[in-house]
Amino acid sequence: MDRLTQLESFVSVATRGSLTAAAKAEGVAPAIIGRRIDALEERLGVKLLLRTTRRLTLTHEGSAYLEDCQRLLAEFANAEASVSAGGVKASGHLRVTAPAGFGRRHVAPLVPRFHVLHPEVTISLNLSDRVVDVAGESFDCAVRVGDLPDSSLVSLRLADNRRRCVATPEFLRRHGTPRHPSELARFACLTLSSDASQTRGWAFRVGSAQGEAEIVHMKPTGPLDCSDGQVLHDWCLAGHGIAWRSSWEIEAEVEAGLLVPLLDDYAAPPNGIYAVFPQRKHLALRVRLWLDFLKAEYGRPEFWSAG
Repeated sequence: MDRLTQLESFVSVATRGSLTAAAKAEGVAPAIIGRRIDALEERLGVKLLLRTTRRLTLTHEGSAYLEDCQRLLAEFANAEASVSAGGVKASGHLRVTAPAGFGRRHVAPLVPRFHVLHPEVTISLNLSDRVVDVAGESFDCAVRVGDLPDSSLVSLRLADNRRRCVATPEFLRRHGTPRHPSELARFACLTLSSDASQTRGWAFRVGSAQGEAEIVHMKPTGPLDCSDGQVLHDWCLAGHGIAWRSSWEIEAEVEAGLLVPLLDDYAAPPNGIYAVFPQRKHLALRVRLWLDFLKAEYGRPEFWSAG
């Protein structure tokens, strides 16, 4: 049995939640999909899916394998497009959505550049901090930052994103420098207000009593908080306190010496910056080229320090 077909059927079942839905999408009988999954599990020697009459769930191995399969299938589609497209030009309308703050800085400047490369593609960019229903609202692609919830969308990791504590040199001269996350309690910290996200607080990797590093969440306080992350960023640059910001937001200021990173030895592992898009057998050429363009741009270290 063709290995690629097995991978495609596994991804289809996992993202759609049932053998029946996957079979309907492929135009085959559910029993055929079931045999493909059985053959895949037998070849790998692990159980990927737990199936009952009522529900289907991924095992731990299945969840890890799903992410790898989605990446491989996306790369395979891009590889085919690069040779089969030949002299065909990308055309049509591309609809993209991204978080407002990240989108203003790191998506909007790329849109005109992509259009110059592919002038027959028209582009609509939607910037919103709500979680947009990509398939339901007919978007071709969404750029998202952070851990992704389970969904039927395909994800492509574009870059890593870290959270770092930062403050201005002047603030540190006046108030000192924290050496451990626990010392943040005595500093003015700029935090998101309770009606915003980030409800678990700031994350750090700290050694436990057993000597192993574990992720702990803290909720520092200060005289100023705000529901808007850009305002916190501006307050931090003005020297009003310590902020916990994403690397995509502060990298240029750190490079320029305007902000000083703090507590990097305790930084939590990075999360990701992703492109997500609906599960489709054949992505339009304009979408594949946009994904390749984002991956290439975000893969350049100088991109993030350019401001």
